[in-house]
Amino acid sequence: MRKAWRSLSWLGVIIVALFGINAAGVIWGGGSWTPKLALDLEGGTQIILAPQLESGQTVSQEQLDQAVSIIRQRVDASGVSESEINTQGNNVVVQIPGELDEQTRQRVQSSAKLELRPVLLAGQPSDEAIGDPSASPTPEPEEEPLESTPSVPPTDGSDLNWVTPALQDEFDTFQCSTLDDAETNVAPADEPLVTCDQSRTVKYLLGPVEVSGEHITDATSGMAQTQTGATTGEWVVNLVFDGTGTKEFAKVSARLFALKAESPRDQFAFVLDGGVLSAPQMNGVISNGKPQISGSFTQESAKALADQLKFGALPISFTVQSSDTISATLGSAQLQNGLIAGLIGLILVVIYTLFQYRLLGTVTIASLVVAGVITYLAITILSWREGYRLSLAGVAGLIVAIGFTADSFIIYFERVRDELRDGRGLVSAVEAGWKRAFRTVLASKGVNLLAAIVLFILAVGSVKGFAFTLGLTTVIDVLIVIMFTHPMLQLLAQTKFFSSGHSWSGLDPTALGAVYRGRAEFRKPTAVPAKKAAASAGEAKRRQTIAERKAQTSTAEAEPTTEGKDS
Repeated sequence: MRKAWRSLSWLGVIIVALFGINAAGVIWGGGSWTPKLALDLEGGTQIILAPQLESGQTVSQEQLDQAVSIIRQRVDASGVSESEINTQGNNVVVQIPGELDEQTRQRVQSSAKLELRPVLLAGQPSDEAIGDPSASPTPEPEEEPLESTPSVPPTDGSDLNWVTPALQDEFDTFQCSTLDDAETNVAPADEPLVTCDQSRTVKYLLGPVEVSGEHITDATSGMAQTQTGATTGEWVVNLVFDGTGTKEFAKVSARLFALKAESPRDQFAFVLDGGVLSAPQMNGVISNGKPQISGSFTQESAKALADQLKFGALPISFTVQSSDTISATLGSAQLQNGLIAGLIGLILVVIYTLFQYRLLGTVTIASLVVAGVITYLAITILSWREGYRLSLAGVAGLIVAIGFTADSFIIYFERVRDELRDGRGLVSAVEAGWKRAFRTVLASKGVNLLAAIVLFILAVGSVKGFAFTLGLTTVIDVLIVIMFTHPMLQLLAQTKFFSSGHSWSGLDPTALGAVYRGRAEFRKPTAVPAKKAAASAGEAKRRQTIAERKAQTSTAEAEPTTEGKDS
């Protein structure tokens, strides 16, 4: 009794906690008491991305498929579910449910081409360049072409011999206001680059690419920390390079650290799509392959950049051809029909359980109600916190879960009834039946959960919604069986109505065909109708174990032999 009440109390705490979390989201976090709906039920935003190609360049289907895969990973990482991303001719069509925020838009359309270049010169847009005057020859008259080839071959990316008269003139005349139109994101990797930071306050002349973003294996966002472990309050992006990137970055960091007295040549610029994110000074040799990008990041922008870098750069650059609001592909009528179908299924389950188990079926009904409440609260909280959206496929997963949930109760009830047929009392039958039924329930739910996980990993689009709701309800089903169904049966077993085997309890030993009651006490035969006796005998025969059947067969075969010897 104490264990049963303890389990029910903890279940109550869980439900109250879920209500509290959702209420806090509604009051302070912009949450809602209803889950967000997916593209097929609510509509959303459609973005058509057109490839940005140079003259004579073409785009292949392989590049488009790779772009679709990268964009889908970025959108999923942002917490937006049930998005649809596919190709249409040479364009990529992105359909995202709900209103599209700016951070998600940047995730979608940014090529996220990260390059790490050493800084040669730096200065204010209106100021003269800061650098070695000897490396900046006086420009020749405009009518004569300036020298664009280094007179002395540079030895490394920080060598000022890269700064030719033509490059110096380009740096002096470059306007940061034209950065978006300069197509700096297509600059050759083996040549210097003139660009500005994203705030357009500093312009840079950068050396060739020394470490490419393709060597990044992971990127995460977080608060910057001091050497003592204290946070500085500044949001940064932490990178992890592969083996090649680690070696390259260690070599470059050692060279730049040696140029500490020749600022800005000790700086290393993180260049994203042609614009400088950050150009920090090299304060030591970084040999572990884990550099950090700092800048004017917010929590959202740092996470967006980390997601872009983590999933790689798009194979080609895209421009937004159009961005429109689209209506729901199915609409509220389909949602209403799905809910009606679920209600019909629930009613049929209720009718069956009451017919099969009499008042014991009320435990099934109560368990389904509690499972429904927890599932609804969980989906609503996930919609608020993780961007989950409920699609029609997800609704189908919830409907299927009704049958799966009822299946767990049927396994348990039938095991208890088997124990009653063997002559156990109800309290003992409940405990013995639970031990045997629980293993079967776990095996069954394990298969369901494994199928949901595999389907979620391999599927895309709305099928993921079906797999997610199926997996979520499977976990909740096991929770309900442990913390509600079993404790409720333990409590009911203590009541006179159920323990006495009332005919309406669904646990009547007489109706179940039990022949042994208690310790060494056989039930006295009672007059029963022939039809009912035949049904009970047939039921008992069907439920015989293999060992019992073999023993009965052996006894039947041995009887004639014994009679022959007696005669």
